[in-house]
Amino acid sequence: MKLAIVRQTYNPNGGAERFVSRALNVLAQDRELDVTLIARQWENAAGWHTLTVNPPFRNRQAREAGFAQEAARHFSAFDLVQSHERIPGASVFRAGDGVHATWLEQYNRILSPLKRWAQSFSAYHRYILQAERDMFTHPALRNVICNSAMVRDDIARRFGLGPEKLTVIYNGVDTSVFHPSVRENNLRDTLGIPQNAPVLAYVGSGFTRKGVSVALNAVAAHPDVWLLIAGRDKQARKFIAQAERLGIAGRVKFLGPVDNILQVYGTADALILPTLYDPFPNVCVEALACGLPLMTSHQCGAAEWIKEGENGWVRDALDVAGYQQAISQWLAGRVAGQDYAANARRTAEPYTLERMASELQSLYRNLLGS
Repeated sequence: MKLAIVRQTYNPNGGAERFVSRALNVLAQDRELDVTLIARQWENAAGWHTLTVNPPFRNRQAREAGFAQEAARHFSAFDLVQSHERIPGASVFRAGDGVHATWLEQYNRILSPLKRWAQSFSAYHRYILQAERDMFTHPALRNVICNSAMVRDDIARRFGLGPEKLTVIYNGVDTSVFHPSVRENNLRDTLGIPQNAPVLAYVGSGFTRKGVSVALNAVAAHPDVWLLIAGRDKQARKFIAQAERLGIAGRVKFLGPVDNILQVYGTADALILPTLYDPFPNVCVEALACGLPLMTSHQCGAAEWIKEGENGWVRDALDVAGYQQAISQWLAGRVAGQDYAANARRTAEPYTLERMASELQSLYRNLLGS
């Protein structure tokens, strides 16, 4: 079976790209699959073909439209095309980035009325919204892979797709690598963090969308809690200044992009991600597998896995008081001997890379068989 997987570019810190890399690595081992990646640029291939599609562009709307048009020219050469971009005509779409209309609704919550008005005239957002609608209503679309029930239900509601076209396949994780044993290799001595101090980690790029400001305000209410912030953001200085204003700069560590994310998980005791919108971040699966309970928002797909007070807490993305309360409960549980690490690990253990690959392969064969 000739399978094409479509994603524009590779970013080692991007969650969607990490999913594609993991999927490629496991699918390439299936001798019944002839896998080709269609991309502008990517990391070195190992076991699959790479078809480079890199038309010139002058702005981000032209970038999206140009890649979509050129990539679609090759779709007829494959038995199945699984796109991770909003390109009408693909047989399978993986909605790893969720629904753009929903993201705009959530993002508008933190914009001023003037910025909301200006955004409504954005040619880029109008293009993405139209491409999204054209893709979900295209006759060639046979299935949408959703990485959470939240995204599945949103697509069904907005675009009228039936359950036969919507499949939830959760992100897989290498549970032998992402494991509670990461605590043996941590950064506490390097960063000057006491070995017994409670440490929260935030992992992800896009600090505004993923709630760094809320995390800082939540930590400010707890003088013994440290916060690690791993990720890239063009406005990082703004958040560093916020930590200084709050008087917590001494116990907040901005790490920037981190090559070895396992050291961050090994240093932390829990993950905090008050994200405005995230279909299901890889970092949540990874952190849970490492034994870190999760504090996140209702608009994060990982909230589906959370049992309040056992393996995490779920609050509204902008509910600072709610996250302060969650941290209080977490601290009290630690004192009482609550085994959050074991609960978190049990949550992630079933979601292996092998399970993800098996579910993808089963979907492909069902589509070809039908």
